[in-house]
This record gives sequence, structure tokens and C-alpha cells, in this order.
Amino acid sequence: MENYTKYRLKSSEELSQALAGTDHIFVVVCNKCFQEFTMADEPECGEFTALAEARGKTVTGAVRVDFLCNKTQTLRKLRDAVPPGTESVFVISCGLGIQTVADMVQLPVFAAADTISRRGQHGMALTPKACDACAQCYLNVTGGICPVVDCSKSLLNGQCGGAKDGKCEVDPSKDCAWEKIQQRLEKLGRLEEFRSRPVQLRDYSKVHSKLISEYVRAIREKRLDGFYGGVHPVEHKELSEHADLVRFPEPDVVVIPLSMHAGKPAEPLVKAGDHVRVGQKIGEQAGFISAPVHASVSGTVLAVEPRRHPVLGPGVLSVVIQNDKLGTLDESVRPYGDIEALSPEEIVEIVKDKGIVGMGGAGFPAYVKLQPGKPIDAVLLNGCECEPMLTADHKVLLHYADDVVYGLRAVMKAVGAPRGVIVIEDNKPDAVALLREKTAAYENIEVKAVRVKYPQGAEKMLIKRVLGRSVPSGGLPADAGAVVSNVSSAKAIADAIRTGMPLIERVVCVTGERVRTPGNYIVKVGTSFQQILDFCGGVPGEGVTVKMGGPMMGVPQTELDVPVVKSANGIIACETDQTAAVECIKCGRCADVCPMELTPLYFPKYLEAGNLQGLKEQNIMDCMECRCCEYICSSKIPLVTKIREGKAAVRGMK
Repeated sequence: MENYTKYRLKSSEELSQALAGTDHIFVVVCNKCFQEFTMADEPECGEFTALAEARGKTVTGAVRVDFLCNKTQTLRKLRDAVPPGTESVFVISCGLGIQTVADMVQLPVFAAADTISRRGQHGMALTPKACDACAQCYLNVTGGICPVVDCSKSLLNGQCGGAKDGKCEVDPSKDCAWEKIQQRLEKLGRLEEFRSRPVQLRDYSKVHSKLISEYVRAIREKRLDGFYGGVHPVEHKELSEHADLVRFPEPDVVVIPLSMHAGKPAEPLVKAGDHVRVGQKIGEQAGFISAPVHASVSGTVLAVEPRRHPVLGPGVLSVVIQNDKLGTLDESVRPYGDIEALSPEEIVEIVKDKGIVGMGGAGFPAYVKLQPGKPIDAVLLNGCECEPMLTADHKVLLHYADDVVYGLRAVMKAVGAPRGVIVIEDNKPDAVALLREKTAAYENIEVKAVRVKYPQGAEKMLIKRVLGRSVPSGGLPADAGAVVSNVSSAKAIADAIRTGMPLIERVVCVTGERVRTPGNYIVKVGTSFQQILDFCGGVPGEGVTVKMGGPMMGVPQTELDVPVVKSANGIIACETDQTAAVECIKCGRCADVCPMELTPLYFPKYLEAGNLQGLKEQNIMDCMECRCCEYICSSKIPLVTKIREGKAAVRGMK
């Protein structure tokens, strides 16, 4: 495979000059990008270290870093790396990495390499500095600030004299690069050294290409907006956002799995031949992390047997009910009064008894969230619906705004939180306006419109975006003083308190370019995917992938005779991606977009090598499988599949 971006060590003469005035040096090396990804070390570090030691210099240490120009991750890796007593830092990387290090350390930073480029590829840097790959790096002369790129005129030997109030005369929005260079050199005590150096001349016969494209400049702001990483996939919400919310026709038969939540499956309370009513408990909670299950229709139990589940696959114990279409309510379905008259403990018990779970993700039992065991100062309602295509939560916000606010108030009372925030992406201005109107009377509830970004709806990202706090590795939102709930879960909590109705139905968005008639439906839990898709006109043609959920984190379905479960916010049908995977080219995009600040390219490599300790050290268990890395992967590597395999292997370690 051809290497696209390279650096090469400066000549021995240039390195000797740079080493002449310093000792006790620390070496930072960037593992090259845009090349075949191998685990072998590049040779430049050893060559430079040998040269320095041959000239009597003490090397205090060295560190190798992937994607050195990624300032967010590099800052964390270099924070405690430079040993005391180090006098200067030599960087072996392209100009982007050198400038990144120069901005971080309070020591003289020297470029040990020149940057060369092929075909204009140059990493996906998140640093505001740039490198022109001129193959004659001047950063040693200018204290780590590039005169070629930072100066509008690319002057190499000092100011043009046209700066006014420190601003460039060509671009008044820019600081004068040479004023910054002189300030940096003066701070490092190197200004006189610069003045005594010979005049610099640029050799235009060397490789030269403008490498930082408009894409990188535009995407940098987006990648760091609110939280690190993330992507901006095409939304395609126009497929279903125009469709009104309507009730789906009641099915003749429902199949209700006893596992629709994180934790242990519920224990069956009914048997074949029993008659059940709407809202009747048919599965009892089987542990602390579990939830009860209720009948979504009235009728006769046909069987309690293993059936296919849309997430867990075949063999999940389920209750099959023949719908009598009478809709007879169980006597347990009764109002509990207003939340003002209920204690926090009573709210928690209602949520627990009515089987309410998180309706935007893994189906975590909601009552557990309402007992965080730690002080909570904010409840965040996730109305972002950042997944492309899906419009279910949008419809909930528009049609059930009062219930959403009521559910939020109930959660705030249950956890003792003085503040509530409903977070909605700004591509839903009608929902933002409506919810602000509905919350105007509540001083402690805010509606916050945030810029579109995926995966903004993830708990940790939402907390970072809204509260500016980080959930620690392996921690929960409560560790950051927050509880996060989906807007549909809040609506379900309102139903449970106001009417006594358990979680037996939900809003499902049916969409995708291969659905004839996309729509938004209120669907009974247990309704077949096949019936829903048939109602929407079917899925024509070959080469179709059907998923439960959105295109990013949705679960592919190999069979359509599976039931709607509590967490099924969408059923999508899209063209199957037939692109074949190729070898990783180490472009670094996966590291740039990972909101958990991981380096996903290592996971397949370590998994293939059986290096489970390496997977642990790369914090694979922190991955939330948002699929940003796989979405942007140039090589189309099925990273999420590899990550799941890696997690399973790590869990099985002895």
C-alpha cells in the first residue's frame, strides 16, 4: 500500500545545528498516518536518538503518539509524559504535530523532520494550526509557529510592517503571525538567536501542496461543538416528518417478550388459555435490574413460549395473546392523583410497577434511575432524536407536550432535582417553540435548543453539552449530578401517574428510502414488524436492510416476524451497503469522531492478534457503539461488529 502522508528526518547537519544549543531532550514521535496500519514502530525515533546520543546529548525519554495533531487527545497523552529536568522537546512529525506540541509545552520545541506529501492527504487535524508540507520546515527558526501558513504573505524573515494593532493588513481578522512569532521567541529566550540566523530562502522546487482543505476547516468547529467528536450524517427526516401521528390498527395477535429491558427477564404470570385485560401484569419483575411486563390488548393467551426477539434473537420467552378487540381495561389501570400529592417514593413505586423503561436506548428500568443514591441537581430530558431518519420523539413532543412536561416534573420530584432541562436539536423549531410555551410557567424548567450533531442524545454527550460536566470512565450520569431520560419515557411516566396505564404502546417511526409510505404510528407492544411494513406498502425489491432503530445504532433484522418492544422507536428499510472492506489506511478519522475520545482503529488489530490486554488498555469497554467510527471509516471496516466481539472477549477474561 502506498504511503500518502510522510515526514522525513532532517539532514544530519540540520539536526546537529538544532541540537548544538541544548541538552536533556525529550522526543515526541507521531506514528505516521495515511499508510497501511501495522503495529511495527517507525525507525525515525531510533535514528534520531542515536544521532543525539552520538553528539553527547542526554535523551530524557520518548513517547509515540497516534495522530499528534489531534490536540484534544494529545494533550491528555502528553500531560505527564515530559520528565523533570528536560530542557527541550524534539518532535518527529509533520508540521501539524510539531505546532500542536509547541502550543502545549512550556519548553523550546524543535522540528526534527520535514513534511512531505503525496496526493494532498494530510490527516484530519483538529488543531487550528496548519502545515503546507513545504518539505523544509521552518518551525525550529520560528518557535513552533508556521510563517508559511500563519502569515498571509508567507514571509520567512520577519514582518512586512503593515500590521495595525497586532492584526494582519491582508486579513484584519487574523493576528499578525510575526508578532506572535517574536513574542514566542522572546518568551523562550531565543529572540537574539533568531536575529543572528542567516536569511531564510524557500526552495519552491521541493514538494508543495495546499493540504488543509476547506473540509477540515469547516468540520473542526463542528467536531468540537459541545462535546468532542461526533458526525453529521445526512438526516433524511423529510421522509416521515410530514406524516401525522396516527394510531396503528390493532393486531389480531400480539407477541409480548418477557425481556424488553436491561437485566433479567420477567417471570411469566399467565399460561395458555388464560384471559387477560389491557394493562394486566403478565410478567413479574425478576430482580433489581428488571421490569414487569403487561398485556397490550385484551384477549386469550395462546402460548407462553420462546419466540424471536428483534434485539436478542431467537429463544426469548414470550406471551402470545389473541386480541379480542374489546380493549377491556384491567382493574389495576386507575389514576394515582397529581404529583403534588405523591411522595418521591410513591412516584418511584408507580414507575416500577408500570414497567417503564428507557425508550430511547437499551431499555434500562426507569425506577432504578429514579434512585440514584447521589445528589442530583439537574434532570435532562433527551428530545434530540439525533439519529438520522427517525421522527418518533419529534411527534411525541408535538402531540404530547403537556405529558412530557408532567413526566419531567415527576422525575424531578422523585430525584430531588431543583432544575429540569428539555434538550431539543434545532432542526425541530416547532417543538422548541411549543415546549417553551408549555414550560413558561415553570421557572426551574428550561428548553434548550442545541445544534444538530450525532450522537448528541447519548447520556454522556448530553451532560457534556448542556452541563459542561464529564461522566467518569465507567461511571453513571448520577456521578455528574444528573439524571437523563428520554421524552417518550417521560410521557409514559405521565400516563402511569395520570391514568394508571403501564407501558404497553409507543410511538414508532416507519421510514427509509425503501418504505413506500413512511409514517409515525402509535403501536401496541407486541405488534409484528411484518404487519407494520405491509401496512406501509411493503419493502419492494432486493438488497434491502431492515433495522429496528435508526441507521446508525439500529439493530439489523434477518427476519421480520418479530414484535415491537418498548425500546422500538423506529423501523427503517434502507439500501444494503455492498461496499467491501479493505485494510485500514490509518487516516485517523475514527479517532477524530469518537465522542468517547478512543482510538477505534486499534480494536480490530488487537482483536485479530488476540491481545485482550491491549483492548482493555485502549478502553474498549468505554465504547458506546454509536457507530461514528464505522460511519466515517475510509476502509469500510465493520468496526462496531469488531468492538462487540472485543468486548465479549474482554468480559470473558480470567
